Amino acid sequence: MNKKRMVYLGILFLVATIIMGCTDNSEEGVTEHDQSQAEEEDVDEEVEPSVEETDQTTDEESEEGESVEAIDPASVSANELGQVMVLMYHHIDGPEDTWVRTPENFRKDLEELYERGFRPVSLEDYATGNMEVEPGYKPVVFTFDDGRQNNFNMIENSEGEWEIDPDSAVGILLDFHEEHPDFPLEATFFINGGTPFGQEDLVEYKLNFIVDKGMDIGNHSYTHANFNNLNEEELQYQLGRLNNMVLEYLPDYEMNTLALPFGSRPQNEKLMKFLHQGEYEGISYENIAILEVGWDPYLSPFHKDFDPLKIRRVRASEMDVDGVGMYDWLRHFETGPRVPYISDGSTDTISYPKELEHLLGGNPSHSKTLQPYDSEE
Repeated sequence: MNKKRMVYLGILFLVATIIMGCTDNSEEGVTEHDQSQAEEEDVDEEVEPSVEETDQTTDEESEEGESVEAIDPASVSANELGQVMVLMYHHIDGPEDTWVRTPENFRKDLEELYERGFRPVSLEDYATGNMEVEPGYKPVVFTFDDGRQNNFNMIENSEGEWEIDPDSAVGILLDFHEEHPDFPLEATFFINGGTPFGQEDLVEYKLNFIVDKGMDIGNHSYTHANFNNLNEEELQYQLGRLNNMVLEYLPDYEMNTLALPFGSRPQNEKLMKFLHQGEYEGISYENIAILEVGWDPYLSPFHKDFDPLKIRRVRASEMDVDGVGMYDWLRHFETGPRVPYISDGSTDTISYPKELEHLLGGNPSHSKTLQPYDSEE
């Protein structure tokens, strides 16, 4: 009996050992699997970038793999607290005179500005601090007063079809833009009532063409009136009636800029508000930029003293300018003491040498990232 019991116990011990061995091996197998899986997950974590790294890669590389890294403002001498030329033209005709620029000289102006690194921006974008200019380049604003036919003339070709006069302001701008696509087609034409740009049957076509091409129409009063002694009703008539006339041709267009005829303002300070906004025949108007005749480049929209309702202009002429014409200021920009606005290439930032920080101000800067930098002496 003892021998059988010993054999029986031995069998039980062997079975228990086998069972325990299987259990240990199973647990060991799970542990090795988990460890292997964890190691694979570690490898995956090393291979896949984090969200932050992914965003950074997107910032540094476009879909085509091209670099789109932010420009160092110091590398292009960015100065977005510098001054901007708002050029004032009237006639594009001949012969050359105080308020007349010949087509040949207007083409020369465009070439000169292009070669010196100036690029056109809209008056609205300048006034609101939203100028899109390539890094290292300088903005310039083109304006034309009075809506003369030589600003936008149409001629009949040999087949009796209408085409744009290549010697009119619009024709010259179109041709130059076609030859230099990086010179944007931006300009504001300030018109009066009656028949803007002449050729009565073509007024609607011309106004629509200007807007469709991305250029702008501005208010120059209905009768080119002198604002000095006008009352409240007369001011709103001059600005409101022209606004309503433009809406007849361009129902969805918002004309929101004004060039003061003769550079005149009401002598009564209380009436100044009607230059900014008012109403005529139940239709309201509001101007976000008001232009004077002026004589020099005006301030950056980020300058603490910038006032979009008092923008000065530069006479785009070489006659009777008394040292304050466009070419005079181009020389001053190169030799000082005037300093031009130089773009950092982004509408989301304001870049400038640190020593000019005391000039910073204005509402547009509140929503933009400031980028002061140490400039080389």
